[in-house]
Amino acid sequence: MLTERRRLKMARSAHAYVRGNTLKFYEWLESSTARTLPQGPPVWICGDCHLGNLGPVANAKGKVKIAIRDLDQTVIGNPAHDLIRLGLRWLLQFVVLICLVLPRL
Repeated sequence: MLTERRRLKMARSAHAYVRGNTLKFYEWLESSTARTLPQGPPVWICGDCHLGNLGPVANAKGKVKIAIRDLDQTVIGNPAHDLIRLGLRWLLQFVVLICLVLPRL
């Protein structure tokens, strides 16, 4: 039942699909035949990098920095993957915004 609910939520839009299917996204990225994907060293990456997961984080001394705040999907991987996912999410959010605003003009 939960799997079916998740599929229905992801079917609402491309944005919902990308957001709800991190594993498939990385499988697709790894199977890509594009030779232009930069190869970085294997490091801990967010795994679900998007604007909603970036924000202010303060240390014990009160110094605030912008950092990744959601680490439940972290994996060891290519840092370029996080940048690609972040860029794709920005693009999808922009497209959704345009689709909502343009019909009202």
